[in-house]
Amino acid sequence: MTTQVIVLNGGSSSGKSGIVRCLQQVLPDAWLAFGVDSFVDALPARLRGSDGGITFAADGGVSVGAEFRALDAAWTEGIAAMARAGARIIVDDVFLGGPASRQRWEKALSGLTVLWVGVRCDSAVAAGREIARGDRVGGMAASQARAVHEGMSYDVEVDTTHTESLECARVIAAQVTCAPAPPAHVTRTPAPPRDPHARAAT
Repeated sequence: MTTQVIVLNGGSSSGKSGIVRCLQQVLPDAWLAFGVDSFVDALPARLRGSDGGITFAADGGVSVGAEFRALDAAWTEGIAAMARAGARIIVDDVFLGGPASRQRWEKALSGLTVLWVGVRCDSAVAAGREIARGDRVGGMAASQARAVHEGMSYDVEVDTTHTESLECARVIAAQVTCAPAPPAHVTRTPAPPRDPHARAAT
């Protein structure tokens, strides 16, 4: 079966975004990329820091409310609809709810061929990247490094602790099943029309 969706799960600062960009370069087809970060950025400001939206604790913990969940469900279904319409999709997510987070994607992507990818990274390395990037709540990377993988199973796993994004992308790409190339078109010169008055040689 041709892979239609690739779902990457990994903690904050684990290197998923870099892998996604490399995947878009090494995969033979055009793949669209969607990440939970862009979804959060698309939320109205009033939902950031509110009980109904998403809140970030001082220790890096993340909590989400009812309005966030409703919009997240619509976003998930929208991505699935694009895949069903023929687009190849890469999803960059953080399964804060463990298996329950995956189940929401499994439900939305039902009937599609999905490659599930675990992106691991040592918590100390991820924490260092978190400091370097400067746009994350401190402690988020360390708290998520292991938690997002608890109870999870994957088709393929990569570890960015000592492996570059491009190499990780190649490992993942090797597991992607692409659509077979269409057969080459062969042009044949039609035979000249037969003369109905011609007589067979005797």
